Amino acid sequence: MDEVDSEALADVAYGIFDHLLSRRLQARGKYLFALVEGGIDFSEDVTETVVRFSDEYPQLAEALLARFGSADTIYRMLSLGEGVVPSKTTQMYWIVQDAPGSLPEAIEDEHAGKWLIFQEPDAADAAWKKVRDATVALDLGISAKVSTAKPNPDSRDSRRVIYIYTKDWADEPDVMRVRENLRGLGFTDRIGYKRNLETFAGEYAKKGKRVTYYSA
Repeated sequence: MDEVDSEALADVAYGIFDHLLSRRLQARGKYLFALVEGGIDFSEDVTETVVRFSDEYPQLAEALLARFGSADTIYRMLSLGEGVVPSKTTQMYWIVQDAPGSLPEAIEDEHAGKWLIFQEPDAADAAWKKVRDATVALDLGISAKVSTAKPNPDSRDSRRVIYIYTKDWADEPDVMRVRENLRGLGFTDRIGYKRNLETFAGEYAKKGKRVTYYSA
């Protein structure tokens, strides 16, 4: 296995590990961000997730541990903000926060869409915290996610972007309810809403062409 393959495999491994850890925590009524920000020890959850990961995905676990060395190293990294704070997250392109009761795959439905908020890197951490907390409180949509400090070859500039998803782009009252609540969080500048239909079709904004369905 060459170096490129090893790095790609480690990226995949960490993504699956992150998903397993999130599921484990949420099954116990916990959120990673609450544990980290509250200074609560969750090392046992990390260790047990690594053990389960090693049992179920031995090759991927080998790649994971080749990168990080041990569960303790992963725990320390998470405790410092990996997967919680956009500016401190370098292992994944996105931090995702689903609303309670929403399935992760809901944001992939063709009926879904999202408001887009662009932020300079030094403002993104605070902005994300507002959106994340409001999503968990069921004040916004079905999910939200934010781009991170991991260099993304698909990014067109250095800004971070926050997506706030709603279940159905055609449900204008709900879409605008979410927009109004975003204003209440301080996001008062005009922003756009993009349907998954355009995203799936590979349509992106460029000079002379707008792909946002709503703007408010």
